[in-house]
Amino acid sequence: MNQYLSGKNRKDITPGLEVEIIQKHHQRTGELTEGFVEKILTKSATHPHGIKVRLETGEVGRVQKIINQ
Repeated sequence: MNQYLSGKNRKDITPGLEVEIIQKHHQRTGELTEGFVEKILTKSATHPHGIKVRLETGEVGRVQKIINQ
């Protein structure tokens, strides 16, 4: 499925999902990191800048794109 979801809704994100995140120190450059969700860190249902997650590699950032559902 090639349809990208924005990553602003917590209900769209589950552990094991392949996503692109932006880490705090990359916000100015916009550099994205691709990986698989290990844990969802945002408690609210939505977030305007993206749901914060931890990837399986340990990197933390806000979801910008959901790659595979």
